Amino acid sequence: MSSNAPVPSTPDEAVAIARAYCPPTWPDGSPMGLAVHEFDTGYLVYATGAPEPDPTRPPENLGGSHIVIAKDDGEVSFVPNFPFEDAIRLYREHYRPGGSQQ
Repeated sequence: MSSNAPVPSTPDEAVAIARAYCPPTWPDGSPMGLAVHEFDTGYLVYATGAPEPDPTRPPENLGGSHIVIAKDDGEVSFVPNFPFEDAIRLYREHYRPGGSQQ
């Protein structure tokens, strides 16, 4: 990671950083929104505004990920598209071991 990485001080700044890692639209052309869940050591950024799936078709893309921006150094990490607390737990275990476990 570069020492020139921006370090977010607000959720909006974290979303702006994460935007560089996300396409501007969903495959159907609708805008991809981003939202943020702030926690003690970072910002978990996730996509919003997904088009309503057709229940008769299998999903086009299984999985996906959330983006985590660290508050202390701006490091960008990717964690599975799990519920927030599970994703944050994995982030702490794999990207920030020894950090806060709250």
